[in-house]
Amino acid sequence: MRSRLRSFGDRRRHRVSRGQSLVEFAVVSPVLILLLLVVADFGRVFFVSIALNNAARAGTQYGIQSPANAADVTGMEQAAQNDASGISGVAATASEYCECPDGTTQACNSSPACGDMRVYVEVDTTGSFQTLLNYPGIPSSISLTGKSVVRAE
Repeated sequence: MRSRLRSFGDRRRHRVSRGQSLVEFAVVSPVLILLLLVVADFGRVFFVSIALNNAARAGTQYGIQSPANAADVTGMEQAAQNDASGISGVAATASEYCECPDGTTQACNSSPACGDMRVYVEVDTTGSFQTLLNYPGIPSSISLTGKSVVRAE
């Protein structure tokens, strides 16, 4: 008889602990879901930042293909925007400049001020990032930039 009472009490405790686990999961799951969303947003920020830098690199790669492409600022900007086609609101700004070995810069279409003139192309990209949720203390829109500078010749 005692053994039957003991097994009845064990079964009752087991049922109570199953309900307790369900309540604990119900309390903890919103926190876990919020943590998952924060981690996803954090990853998306890095993705957009890397994409903007890759777009700037694509623009400079277009510019260094030939001296004519190095002077084609709109072509470099278009190459950067084409590379970042999956990101909304991307703007690209390209430029070409020449530099002497001593570090002085000048416009490339002017007469060279030094014997070893080096041509550089630069593409800067900007874009904005929107978070999935509005977090307290964190702005919902973040401006990100990318930059690439490459020697053309």
